[in-house]
Amino acid sequence: MSQTSAIDINKILRLLPHRYPFLLVDRVLEIEPGKTIKALKNVTMNEPFFQGHFPDYPVMPGVLIIEALAQTAALLTFSEAHDPEDVYYFAGIDGARFKKPVLPGDQLIMTAKLERERAGIYKFQVQATVDGELAAEANITCAVRTKGA
Repeated sequence: MSQTSAIDINKILRLLPHRYPFLLVDRVLEIEPGKTIKALKNVTMNEPFFQGHFPDYPVMPGVLIIEALAQTAALLTFSEAHDPEDVYYFAGIDGARFKKPVLPGDQLIMTAKLERERAGIYKFQVQATVDGELAAEANITCAVRTKGA
């Protein structure tokens, strides 16, 4: 297996257009280009969404877990050379399941496995775990397009 070393936050910022408060990947732990990726998100009480979701019992919204998984998949797609004018769009989601609440203090470990790619459309199987327990899973579809096209 040909793996590249971890990708730190500085390279993530070069690869993804997302910024605070919407950048949801802190580090890539492992990557096998064109195949799989494993990344992490440290979930802290300082996340802005916890003010409203929920004030008396903070839980990371499921849609943001899925977004973090889509960003992880984007890092797999963009880990190799790509046109800086390319934009990565979330195009679809199937079979999303949420199995465990994600709370402040948790470390979300996210994996994405590329199932297939054709004409700039990518399909991934994604999972998020906390302490080795499945928190969320889905099959997602993403599309790479040129800005403004």
